[in-house]
Amino acid sequence: MYIISVVFLSMLVILLVTSIYLSGAVVHPKTHSPDETYRYELENGRIKEEEFSSLEKEEVYIESPYGYKIYGLFFPVKDSKKAVIICHGITWTLYGCVKYAGMFLKRGFNVLIYDHRYHGRTGGKNTTFGFYEKNDLKTVVDWLYNRLGEDCKIGTMGESLGAATVLQHSAIDPRLSFCIADCPYSDILKLFKIRMKNDFHFPAFPVLQLAVFFARLRTGARFSDISPVRDIEKCTCPVFFIHGENDMYIPKEMSIEMYNRKKGYKKLYIAPNSEHVESYWNNREEYDKLVGDFLMEIGLLT
Repeated sequence: MYIISVVFLSMLVILLVTSIYLSGAVVHPKTHSPDETYRYELENGRIKEEEFSSLEKEEVYIESPYGYKIYGLFFPVKDSKKAVIICHGITWTLYGCVKYAGMFLKRGFNVLIYDHRYHGRTGGKNTTFGFYEKNDLKTVVDWLYNRLGEDCKIGTMGESLGAATVLQHSAIDPRLSFCIADCPYSDILKLFKIRMKNDFHFPAFPVLQLAVFFARLRTGARFSDISPVRDIEKCTCPVFFIHGENDMYIPKEMSIEMYNRKKGYKKLYIAPNSEHVESYWNNREEYDKLVGDFLMEIGLLT
């Protein structure tokens, strides 16, 4: 009986320690610095230094409802009442959004890119996969409306974490004119289960449940509420879902499921020869054309 008790307690301690560790890794991921991400995008040809430097842009600091400053870059287009806000993926910074900006600038859209909470030059003590980030995004939309006027047309775009964030935000902000989601997850707990199986090779139960419990203690976020597939049913604006055909990190089936659930105008592009967040880079001409077609179809281009 003594040996059984010791074994049980040892297993319980291991389970708790593992769950606490995983909860920390989830809400405090190792992020990359602005200098590091800028250098990476530059070295890989995703930012053209001379072109980027020549663009008119303004640094902006927007007050988050959670008490920190949201850092962003605003690229104005003279006399334009159209704008897009572009959101980056987890661990990265706003420099990952620069590659998309040209698609919109050449079509007359003001562009605003910014760092999520706990990323880049924005404050915040943790990341919550859209739970708090969607309200930061709403605040950024507020800033743009104040800047451009109440008669402006604003859309959002994001990749990965940014894509899931724009979908969650679309459910709470009816002002949006459109939303583009590139490789979003449909439900964070479902994604965690997939990642635990693929990355750690053990079943989610009961570690995931405990890790989520500790993550809530750390952040206050209810991870069971982070479910873009449920939120999409409340979204009233047109949505363009994009996903890499060979995405092994977030399965393309997640975008397909959300596309099928979305009511109203919607579009789906499964990008060939593309893994996670590679759809644009591997299919630039087609991607650009499809985004332009989407904007034309919803009446934002003439």
